Amino acid sequence: MQGFILNLNKVKDEDLIVTILSKNHIYTLYRFYGARHGSINLGFKLDFEVESSYKVTISRLKDVIHIGFSWITNYQLLKLWQDFTHLFYKHLKETYELDAFYFELLEDACQKWDKQNPKRVAIESYVKLLEYEGRLHKDLECFLCGISIEDEISLVRAYLPTHKECSHTLSISKDAFNELFNNKSTLFLDDIEVDRLWYILMEGL
Repeated sequence: MQGFILNLNKVKDEDLIVTILSKNHIYTLYRFYGARHGSINLGFKLDFEVESSYKVTISRLKDVIHIGFSWITNYQLLKLWQDFTHLFYKHLKETYELDAFYFELLEDACQKWDKQNPKRVAIESYVKLLEYEGRLHKDLECFLCGISIEDEISLVRAYLPTHKECSHTLSISKDAFNELFNNKSTLFLDDIEVDRLWYILMEGL
């Protein structure tokens, strides 16, 4: 099966506890350290097998093959990807079984990661996630004061809309808001606005 590494924890003698998002499961697996084992890292996509035993409480990660991305040697792209994928660990770590949506969202994002600004890819993916989870607030009502937003819109954590004056943060235009929330596109956002929304995203899914 295939999956994305969402988290790594080192244990004794360089062994690892690895959390992997597959198409329908979150796996927490033990990986023994050894010279024969290729290196794996946060955000990597793997083909792997799970070996279970009644003698141990945690299954073993085995037969690992790293499925590389064309941009994997680009440190800047990899670091952004690792920051993005690790958010899914925090968001899904209490989950075992889940829909294919999350795997497919990462699969789609990794294919676009070097084709456009990766922060834009992440923001567009996040809006899709918010909509899938029923948390995308398209109504222009300020999250902080409850009054309708008539002019520019500021977004806070979970991309909740607020008045610029209420949140004291950088605002975006209504056109940019509608394009992002309705079409899942950052087309009308400039790079400064994209950096701001990326910063908000890094606060957590």
